[in-house]
Amino acid sequence: MSAPRRPILALAAAETASLLGTRLALIAIPWLVITMTGDPVRTGVVGMAEMLPYVLAKMLAGPFVDRLGARRIAIAGDCASAIAILLVPLLHQFERLDFVILLPIVVAVGTLRAPADAAKQALVPAVATASALPLERVAGLMSTLERLASAVGTAVGGAVVALLGAAPALVLTGVACVLSAAIVAFALPRSADSAASAAPRTGYLADLREGWVWFRRDAVLVGIVGMVAITNLLDQAYAGVLLPVWSTVFGDATSFGFILAIFSAGAVLGAGIATLFAERLPRLVVYVVAFLIAGAPRFAVFALEAKPTVIFAVVCLSGFAGGFLNPILGAVMFERIPPHLTGRVSSLVNALSWSLIPFGGLVGGLLLAAFGLPLTFAFCGGAYLLATMLPLARRSFREFADRRTRPTNETADMSAAETSN
Repeated sequence: MSAPRRPILALAAAETASLLGTRLALIAIPWLVITMTGDPVRTGVVGMAEMLPYVLAKMLAGPFVDRLGARRIAIAGDCASAIAILLVPLLHQFERLDFVILLPIVVAVGTLRAPADAAKQALVPAVATASALPLERVAGLMSTLERLASAVGTAVGGAVVALLGAAPALVLTGVACVLSAAIVAFALPRSADSAASAAPRTGYLADLREGWVWFRRDAVLVGIVGMVAITNLLDQAYAGVLLPVWSTVFGDATSFGFILAIFSAGAVLGAGIATLFAERLPRLVVYVVAFLIAGAPRFAVFALEAKPTVIFAVVCLSGFAGGFLNPILGAVMFERIPPHLTGRVSSLVNALSWSLIPFGGLVGGLLLAAFGLPLTFAFCGGAYLLATMLPLARRSFREFADRRTRPTNETADMSAAETSN
């Protein structure tokens, strides 16, 4: 592997291993709970028990990423989460696993995985610099890998769980975490942690507060987080409740799976193209057009009870448009954060963006019970449109369109004050 491209290839390989392991666990753990207890409520409790600590831990991990270095935290977090997840098949093998024991293990898995995920994302700017690539291209590659892993990993994960069983399949998740840690340890240069050595030494709470203050003063980052948090909530309601219910009424499980598959396929294609060309595209135009296509239309076709062929076409096109968004959003985020705050602010941005996901299914279920399926699709589509377009009403948010050099450590306070005006 050539030296200039080694960092990006290493981060891509580590992220791929981690994502595939995570997607396998996403299927294996709920399947283990439902087969072990037969209780869908407990299955939902386990899912929330992993997600809520994950969001909180990612929010709190930022100062450690900046203080100790993203590379070190990625290695330690992946190794620790591997140990936690491997407890499940070990206890299952000795017939010592039950719901009471599984619950704290799942909490530990979510808590330990969050810093590793946050650290690998915080490595993006250093890897882009070392590989001499635009931020949009590196962020686009990470987005493409995530979407590809969602499509391939869930399909392969289902087959693996069917073949090996839920608990034994989690051995592969543990192996994937160890592999990710090994790739980061041996293939990423130690210079990726250089920002940590330059970070001023203060207390943890002071570090955490500094990241929060920087984030709160930046109107663009605040607008992005608010918009993404709401759309994530609506996406979770869509995939977790509305589509399954629609499939039981108008289709079957095959229709449900096919809709998710073609959306993922379109998203992978869109993200791949964005990875190649995003740095040349007008950001604000892409933001507006992509969200107009990726958001409301895929809710509207269900609200209007369109024919399946129309639904499939619109969903595929929505996925394709959505693939262009993360490369641009990621580049904007990293451009606005000074290097010594990368861990704190990027972790905070991601945690807040995910903060409403655990409640998406609940919101979807309540709306469905109150208004029925077509009106709920229509309401969610309208809310999606407002969430993505309303930030544009603020002139400060339209700085999103400006390409800028990452602020230096010395000019961080001055830049933050300017963006708050």
